[in-house]
Amino acid sequence: MSNIADQRIRREFKEVMKSNEIASHHIRVEPVSDNLRKLRGEICGPPDTPYEHGKFQLEVVIPDTYPFTPPKVKFITRIWHPNISSVTGAICLDILKDQWAAAMTLRTVLLSLQALLASPEPDDPQDAVVAKQYREQHAVFLQTARHWAHAYAGAPDREPDLKAKVESLKQMGFPEHDCRVALSSNVWNLERATEHLLNQ
Repeated sequence: MSNIADQRIRREFKEVMKSNEIASHHIRVEPVSDNLRKLRGEICGPPDTPYEHGKFQLEVVIPDTYPFTPPKVKFITRIWHPNISSVTGAICLDILKDQWAAAMTLRTVLLSLQALLASPEPDDPQDAVVAKQYREQHAVFLQTARHWAHAYAGAPDREPDLKAKVESLKQMGFPEHDCRVALSSNVWNLERATEHLLNQ
């Protein structure tokens, strides 16, 4: 890691650890390695969103060119969100791409990601299937996002009917995650989801 990046991330990491604002938003970050180049973040789903009470793990990698280029961040916890890939965890957020400025910090990134959970941008999606559902079948999107938050992020189970549908497909011998994806992508229609799984 370059000297500038090393000094900067050490200072920022200390600031994040001491920040009352970060603590009040239930955001955490910790090093994965001694040199602070790899960090593990955790953000809680914001209130009044389908992600509420979920805990979402993030991978944060600091490049040698930091702070002149943004950190590389992705979700480790699976999530159903228009701007986050349900497959890879890749994030579509302008400050992690072309709107990054050297004055921005790790704190900015973490708070912006939590804000993204509260205010999706379906017209600039990372996951086209989720974005389409968000725009065209919003009630189904909310149910699906709540179900994924329960299944992967430990949020309360607020959609027991959806869980039962996943279980019924699992009993046919399909892996649980594949069942969840097939149902989520097919408006929770068991017949269409089964056909989807059989045609994979």
